[in-house]
Amino acid sequence: MARRHLNTTTDAVRVLGLHLGAARREQRRTSTEIAERAGITRVTLSRIERGDPDAAIGLYFEVAMILNVPLFGADSRELADLAARGERDLALLPQRIRVRQVTVDDNF
Repeated sequence: MARRHLNTTTDAVRVLGLHLGAARREQRRTSTEIAERAGITRVTLSRIERGDPDAAIGLYFEVAMILNVPLFGADSRELADLAARGERDLALLPQRIRVRQVTVDDNF
C-alpha cells in the first residue's frame, strides 16, 4: 500500500519540484546533464520535477544546489550559518523529553 502524505506536504514538495524544473529549463540545461551531475537517473529527476513526495529530500536539495536554486531563502554560505545556528540551538535543549505523570485528584 502506498504511503499517504498530508496535503500540505504534497503541495510543498510539488512547489519545490516545479521550481527546480523551471530553473533547469530557464538555464537551458538538459535533464540528462542534471541527472548525471546529481548521480541519479533521468527518471528520478523527472519524479523530483513532478514533486513526488516519495523521492528522497536529499536529492531535491542536491538538484537545487546544482541549479543554484536558493533553499530557505539563503545562499550556500548562509545555509552553513543556519545549520550551525540550528546545531547550537539544539545543543541547549534537553536530550530527552520525559512525559510528566499527572495525577488527577477527582475524589470530591
